[in-house]
Amino acid sequence: MERVPIYDNHIHLSPGGRNVDALKEFENSGGTGLTLVTLPYSEVKISGADDFMRSYGITLSMADLARERTELKVNVAVGPYPILLLPLAERFGPERAEELMMKGMKMAAELVASGKADAIGEIGRPHFIVSKEIKEASDRILVYGMELAAENDRPVIIHSESGSPELMKELSGMAKSVSLSPGKVIKHFSPPLVRDDETYGVMPSIPASKKAIREALGKGDRFMLETDYIDDPERPGAVMSVNTVPKKVTGLLESGEMTQETAWKIGRDIPDRMFER
Repeated sequence: MERVPIYDNHIHLSPGGRNVDALKEFENSGGTGLTLVTLPYSEVKISGADDFMRSYGITLSMADLARERTELKVNVAVGPYPILLLPLAERFGPERAEELMMKGMKMAAELVASGKADAIGEIGRPHFIVSKEIKEASDRILVYGMELAAENDRPVIIHSESGSPELMKELSGMAKSVSLSPGKVIKHFSPPLVRDDETYGVMPSIPASKKAIREALGKGDRFMLETDYIDDPERPGAVMSVNTVPKKVTGLLESGEMTQETAWKIGRDIPDRMFER
């Protein structure tokens, strides 16, 4: 019988962390694919536009290593992490900070266009209260990222405040304003919003707690699962352990709470449709 595909849509690795060993654990637990998402690395301080490309290069190198040492399907998302706008604005002023973030976005899009990366992300805005100036700048940077994604027909992965139907509607409207399909907008760390009247076409990527998965399954099967594993040696289980998605999916299949059809849809069909060229 063919192995059930199990996909984690949001994993970070760190050069100083477990790195590919974490992905071996994921694979040994039943994982078959993942989205490797860039994150600011301590090895690269972002102080100029070129630093973004250096940071993305770390992500791409870790993806290459994962492909060499595992059988996992690895999709890669690169983009200027939204929170970086704050220290950049403090250091260089808001206008220069926005300009640097825009350049970082363009560099991410160039990697996507060349086929080296599969999505732009995680991009968006801070998940906590910020000044009106920072929020408006963040939204301009986000819309620019969506515009670049639309030009390349690739997805964006959104970091923002906690999800709600109102937020999903806002993200959907932003995407449509630059001719990006809302279905190409992935809301990272989404609550279990699954119905059309909750998502407005945006794809929810739901943290893989048993409670959230059960609630999502009660509404449908149009969602992705994630851990947001951050590979921090000082916090080995944060945010969730790397084997969480395989364990939860396997358990729900064994209990009959998740059907094989649903497992294949969220573990293969949706990721393939989202990331395949």
